[in-house]
Amino acid sequence: MAIRTILLYPDKRLREVGKKIDRVTPEILRLIDDMAETMYEAAGAGLAATQIGEFYQLFVCDCAPEDEPSDFRVFINPEILERVDRTTWDEGCLSFPGAREEIARDAKVRVHALDRDGKPFELEAEGLLAIAIQHEYDHLQGVLMIDHLGPLKKRLLHRKMVKRA
Repeated sequence: MAIRTILLYPDKRLREVGKKIDRVTPEILRLIDDMAETMYEAAGAGLAATQIGEFYQLFVCDCAPEDEPSDFRVFINPEILERVDRTTWDEGCLSFPGAREEIARDAKVRVHALDRDGKPFELEAEGLLAIAIQHEYDHLQGVLMIDHLGPLKKRLLHRKMVKRA
């Protein structure tokens, strides 16, 4: 396993759409392990492959509270099948270090994906897990946290991130 470099906004590669994964190979399993190590090292709740320059439809997340056991999950070729209600959530993103923004998202989602072994599953999620799924799914489509903001907040966050870079 290895810790990978996380791409930071405004890196244009963050806008690339991930490709479907045909089958789970040893290289994909190594990538999943690297993503897990990178996410935990950065103290994140999720990480999309596109955030480390690997353009696949793959993300990982672990939304367990610090005082509870790990709830590490792998989503390969995810599809959000159903979205219910709306909520706002104070989100951060490993590609936007130090930024926190109120983002409107769906309160509950139903997602279909493949697990680490390439086996299909469906999951209904709410709370932080639903938010993380939507956030990471967006990354796989080239959509970023900043895209969910109004014009003024978008401009301010863009300036802050460009200045940091």
